[in-house]
Amino acid sequence: MSRRAGLDHESVVEAAAHLIDEEGIEQLSLGRLAERLGVRTPSLYNHVAGLPGLKHDLVLYSLRDLLSRILHAMVGKSKGKAILALADAYREYARTAPGCYLLTQQAPDSNDQELQEVAQQLIRVIQQVLIPYQLKEEDAIHAIRGLRSIVHGFITLEVSGGFGMPIDREASFHWLITMFIASLEGAVGTEL
Repeated sequence: MSRRAGLDHESVVEAAAHLIDEEGIEQLSLGRLAERLGVRTPSLYNHVAGLPGLKHDLVLYSLRDLLSRILHAMVGKSKGKAILALADAYREYARTAPGCYLLTQQAPDSNDQELQEVAQQLIRVIQQVLIPYQLKEEDAIHAIRGLRSIVHGFITLEVSGGFGMPIDREASFHWLITMFIASLEGAVGTEL
């Protein structure tokens, strides 16, 4: 195999992201990725620090991608509409990038400043959406964890085929997020 023109760090990570979205994280190997890119495995070491480095870069890529999609979905929205847009974007990310989505679910290593910074940006976005609800700091953390749990739980059940009743899943998801928003509004008497 010859060296593929245009191969760089970004294209290697993007190809790996597509691989894990299509086939799952368990299928990720440098050999499998090299085959997909049409290069020899040693060529990948010019662009990533082995499989551990690639996995790190994939987590970073996935967090940035999720953050970008959430920010885009929330433009021009506030309060409940922003929360609903955030939840929809989060769920859509899980649908369209399932492998990358799974990489966003673990708290980053506290010693990894780069991952910590991107994860904190994501948290700050959610904190900003919650400002109108005037939550105490601890309650805001509970709300962030609660929203994340609701969305992830729904996604997990949906992906595993856990919803067999003949009711529209989209309607159920929006009902659930609306109930979460109502609980925030009830805490401070604000409206959607």
